[in-house]
Amino acid sequence: MPKCAFPGTVEIVDTEEKAVAACAYLMTQPALGFDTETRPSFRAGVSNRTALLQLSSSDRCFLFRLSQMKLVREVACVLERGDVLKVGAAVRDDIKGLQKLRWFRPQGFVDLQGIAGEWGIGEKSVRKLAAIVLGSSVSKAQRLSNWEAVSLTGAQVGYAATDAWVCLEIYNRLMKEPK
Repeated sequence: MPKCAFPGTVEIVDTEEKAVAACAYLMTQPALGFDTETRPSFRAGVSNRTALLQLSSSDRCFLFRLSQMKLVREVACVLERGDVLKVGAAVRDDIKGLQKLRWFRPQGFVDLQGIAGEWGIGEKSVRKLAAIVLGSSVSKAQRLSNWEAVSLTGAQVGYAATDAWVCLEIYNRLMKEPK
């Protein structure tokens, strides 16, 4: 099965100025891929804050380094827009993590895990959905890496961008198929 990789431009957003510019673009999109990353904790009962927010169009992905900047009002506005769909998997937990950084009223979210059954798909993970719907494999090798590192590695950037973008691709393909 061919590997799935984000084909567009990835922009690292680590300042308020970059966030404002990114959000101006994101607000013009009808739908975005959505995901977050958190530095893993290997101790029971210990969890870390959301370190990265990924929002992707079909050709531009923005990686908001929330471990290095606050979740600014402009980002919250994107997350509150009902007319800009944010498509992800298991979005409820991601939203809760983001709301710990700044409260917002989430609107326009689509959870692939909640809609896949309408097409007779029982699988819930992004990896399995990508295989079934797109015929591609998604690597999860970077999932447990340190998302709070001073600099993200190229592998982390590629993984994070692909993870958000592929959700949008799965959604777009499903919307073209009869249920």
